[in-house]
Amino acid sequence: MLPTTALADTSGLPLVVTCPRNLEDLLAAELAALGAGGARAASAGAVCRADLALAYRLCLWSRLGSRVLWPLASIPAPDGETLRAAATEIPWEQHLPDGAAFAFHVAGHSAELRDSRHTARLLKDAVLDRARAGATKLPRPAPGEPGLQIHARLHRGTINLAIDLAGESLHRRGYRAAAGRAPLKENLAAGLLVRARWPEIAEAGGEFLDPFCGSGTLVIEAALMAADIAPGLLRGRFGFEHWRGHDPALWNEARNDALARREAGLVRALPRLRGYDADPAVLEEARRNAVRAGVDGLVTLGVRPLAEQPRAPRVDSTGLLATNPPYGERLGAAEPVEDLYMALGDWMRTALPGWRAAVLTGEPRLLAALGLSAERTHPLFNGALPCRLGLYRLYGNAQGTPPHTATAAPEALVNRLRKNQRHLRRWLRREGITAWRLYDAELPEYNLAVDVYATDSGTLAHVQEYQAPEQIAPRQARERREAAVAAVREVLELPAEQVILKVRRRRRGTGYRSAGAEPVGGVVEEHGCRLRVELAGQLDTGLFLDHRPLRRRLQAEAAGRRFLNLFAYTGSATVHAAVGGARDTTSVDLSRRYLDWAAENLTLNGFAPGEGHALVRADCLQWLQRAPAAAWELILLDPPTRSAGHGRPTELDIQRDHVTLVRAAMRCLAPDGTLYFSCNYRRFRLDRQALADLAVTPLTGAASLDPDFRRDARLHHLFAITHPSRGGAGRAPRP
Repeated sequence: MLPTTALADTSGLPLVVTCPRNLEDLLAAELAALGAGGARAASAGAVCRADLALAYRLCLWSRLGSRVLWPLASIPAPDGETLRAAATEIPWEQHLPDGAAFAFHVAGHSAELRDSRHTARLLKDAVLDRARAGATKLPRPAPGEPGLQIHARLHRGTINLAIDLAGESLHRRGYRAAAGRAPLKENLAAGLLVRARWPEIAEAGGEFLDPFCGSGTLVIEAALMAADIAPGLLRGRFGFEHWRGHDPALWNEARNDALARREAGLVRALPRLRGYDADPAVLEEARRNAVRAGVDGLVTLGVRPLAEQPRAPRVDSTGLLATNPPYGERLGAAEPVEDLYMALGDWMRTALPGWRAAVLTGEPRLLAALGLSAERTHPLFNGALPCRLGLYRLYGNAQGTPPHTATAAPEALVNRLRKNQRHLRRWLRREGITAWRLYDAELPEYNLAVDVYATDSGTLAHVQEYQAPEQIAPRQARERREAAVAAVREVLELPAEQVILKVRRRRRGTGYRSAGAEPVGGVVEEHGCRLRVELAGQLDTGLFLDHRPLRRRLQAEAAGRRFLNLFAYTGSATVHAAVGGARDTTSVDLSRRYLDWAAENLTLNGFAPGEGHALVRADCLQWLQRAPAAAWELILLDPPTRSAGHGRPTELDIQRDHVTLVRAAMRCLAPDGTLYFSCNYRRFRLDRQALADLAVTPLTGAASLDPDFRRDARLHHLFAITHPSRGGAGRAPRP
């Protein structure tokens, strides 16, 4: 057993401070700013070195933390008997006053200690055993009462014990007596404000606005930051008050310093802080909360619907709009609030030029309804509820668009892009899709494709120029290309670095990325799957957008079936099958790079590569010849048009070799299974005579494409193929 922490040793102890997930980096920076040494992010928190005086400051000043854990001991816990004996050796009398209430909170389990409640009972019994042996007044196990809260983390046969100095989560500031159905936790609200750079904006005199303030959490937290008020001053009690190691004089010193700073902050000039809501009842609760927080004189609260809220008084004004608008968890069904998000985006664009905005929602697809391009998005958690934070820059011209580029955006292309955007908007939100095609050579003079990737790190536009006809002069082609990029930037509200332009020739002097540049990308979402894309540095992006309906079909049919992905590429179809409940998956590709990418995609979705999800590096045709027969109920065969195989005398030609490939794949298909054969060769013709003994159902055409690709029904060929005993594949579900 490691030695327990002696009360006299109060300098430089390794503290753990917990916080909401995905705020760890901000918490580490906050701890360092408060004076903690060696602060670094950890899982769901941060670690640092601190003495007792600093620990008190953390309890008072941490806006992001949940609990401050003071290390007590590490003890072996291979089994219950050893654990109880080791826990009895801890000098609990140095920590628990006579007759004090206490409770253990256990996290983790092992093969021998499976039930955290049983582990907590063993620890409680050890405390009582030691008290009886020492003839001291027995402490009182009281899990439901205020008292000394002791956290125990079981990991790899060891339990780490720590005293929770906060007692209850620091997000409970003390100013909120009641809340609505889905209250925003105070430390998450503070994290949102820090992510949105509110402290810097406030220091520069920028204003604050929450147009859907609800019970006022965001505007109150913004006021506490701007006025330099320690959030811990509002709390009535702390866990360390029940601890023998508590130093009241040291605590009073820290608290008096915070009180003095609050008095100074309340009288200094502060930026305007406003919160509005259309619901008078919740607005009244916000007023009461502001009074309890002591900031009622700093904030302006009012009952106003969005359309009636005041606009920025000057074009050159600055500020932050931060809000958590209504969504499904708060109001019931998400569909009725889509129009509200659309109205919010339009209002922000025109009412607050020059401002920044931060919008938090529990429905990530609703961020797309804003019609704004996010600088970044961040996944967050409000308790157990997953959320998404979008950060935006509201440009300071009348149209709310980025500053004009040197090349004027052509009106015809701008109008077409906006028309397509409006046409696709509701469908994208409904389907939960964040990567789509916006434009595909619909105007003859602008012969290019525009794909939009709303990634977790910001929105990117992927512009691919098709080969210009020989009669088009290079200068004219360049001018059209630059004009097209200007149109994309204007419609999507993107800076130059977020437009990736791919051309056949290497260009110099352009402000846009082209193939060969350093990688840039992120993670997109599609029907509940998270997939990584790379838009620069390679000719491909890692995700064939036109195959989206096929991936959705595979996801719908995969439950309980074994799935084989041939020419697996980056494994996006494998992810869909795994998310759909496939019993196991096998992905075969010759490229080590693509298989590594597939492994990353599986990991992003919570699946461990190799554990029921095999990744095989091999030439698909050669591998099929030795693969087990009838082993998979669902197979995807998606070969390239041409490919040089490993050890094959000739390259693969899909028109010439498709019968051989299909036959080899069908040998591996279970009697009741389905093979999906896809081909992107436009002039492809299936040899029906050579495959006459199989049940082949063509799925080519508009029915196999989503709305963003239906302009070109010949984009790819798709067939569902089954063994004849199934009576045909025509009953396969529609994508």
